[in-house]
Amino acid sequence: MTRPALRWSDLPRLTEQGAKVGVWGLGKEGQATVRKLRTLAVAPVLVDDSPNESGVLPTADGGLDALRACAVVIKTPGISPYGAAAQELRAAGVTIVGGLGLWANEADQERVVYVTGTKGKSTTSAVIGHLLRGLGRTALVGGNFGVAPYDPDQAGDFDYWVIEVSSYTAADLAVTPPVTAVTSLHPDHLPWHGDVERYYGDKLSATSQPGADLTVANGDSGLLRSRSRLLGPRVKWVSETDDPDATWMDGLGLPGGHNRRNALIARAVLCGLGAAAGDQELVRQAADDERLADAASGFIPLPSRLTPVGTVDGVTFIDDSLSTNVLPTLAALDSFPGRRVALIVGGQDRGIDYAPLAEGVRGRGEPTFVLALPDSGPRIGAAFAATAAPAEENFAGIQDCRDLDEAVTRAFGWARPDGIVLLSPAAPSFGHFRDYRDRGDHFAAAMGRLAVAMSVSPRP
Repeated sequence: MTRPALRWSDLPRLTEQGAKVGVWGLGKEGQATVRKLRTLAVAPVLVDDSPNESGVLPTADGGLDALRACAVVIKTPGISPYGAAAQELRAAGVTIVGGLGLWANEADQERVVYVTGTKGKSTTSAVIGHLLRGLGRTALVGGNFGVAPYDPDQAGDFDYWVIEVSSYTAADLAVTPPVTAVTSLHPDHLPWHGDVERYYGDKLSATSQPGADLTVANGDSGLLRSRSRLLGPRVKWVSETDDPDATWMDGLGLPGGHNRRNALIARAVLCGLGAAAGDQELVRQAADDERLADAASGFIPLPSRLTPVGTVDGVTFIDDSLSTNVLPTLAALDSFPGRRVALIVGGQDRGIDYAPLAEGVRGRGEPTFVLALPDSGPRIGAAFAATAAPAEENFAGIQDCRDLDEAVTRAFGWARPDGIVLLSPAAPSFGHFRDYRDRGDHFAAAMGRLAVAMSVSPRP
């Protein structure tokens, strides 16, 4: 699939020549796209699958026909370019692009870093941005979990741009900056991409378009190493066991070996960014443990990422709702060595393989009880049933629950008197909650209701 080299600055010229520009999808990114087009004096055709404002055409009721009459359609990341509607538009001669791709094609690439990966990219992006600011640079952290870098509401000139790239947006990118990072690789988003190998190809394409040079990658991932040919010209592998005496990342307050590796990836990125941008002072600062320790302090972890919610009657509740895949859920379990854990999993079913989750939980050295939620709960249960038990296992079983409230209640009953209730779903929240934060809020509220029922106050 050809990736257009169009830029935002090309669109006014096209409309002056009589061409139409469409915006397909009016979510967060779509609204930023509309604001950007207004600054360019471009009046777009607006289309959304479920419009809730006047002037927006429904995709299935005239919207697709309107987009077919456009020269360029800027789609929201959630719309797959492999879907029938997108293929129909391309067959009609329409150029389909993404807002991030339009921005990247005219950005100062030496001051940009892409951070991608199945999981860990949000935390790593946030850490890179925090360290840059702590080292005296201005930085915008945007993309998948942050703001759109082209949004006029975020206008400003920054020293560096840290862009989290999802597999959805990676498929829109025609260029790669000199420095990229890959935090992990595991099957995900299969309905959007069509199959697992296309997912891997799309995800890692962020590192290998024209302009690519150095990719800082997770060296602990055998899956990623086996696909190193899909990475850029040079690869620096980073393992969580690298530099074992380094403690500068302690100030970040991020638990788990996977987060140690994320911090080491961030450090390598800073060195690469400084070299690419000719900022030798940044290279020197990134090599200085004491300076990095100062920069790391004050970091605020992302919400719903191994976030302690409270303790009720000796049981600690941990919100890890942002973990929507098997890898981060297993990493979350590893963050609590020596503790018995009631693990709440399940959500939207994206067709991923849950056998590695079952194997990881069954192989855990401490008692673990699993509470499975719809819609993926039955498949998770089947994966556990099909997985052979170790000779000695601490697996306490798996229980289907109709909703999160029931799961929290059952988990609390099992985890008493001093265990952990961990919401780490290994699945998205769509279809049950607005987003991962809404799911995390519901988890915290359920804990609060337990505390009220017991006439105790949750401890922080």
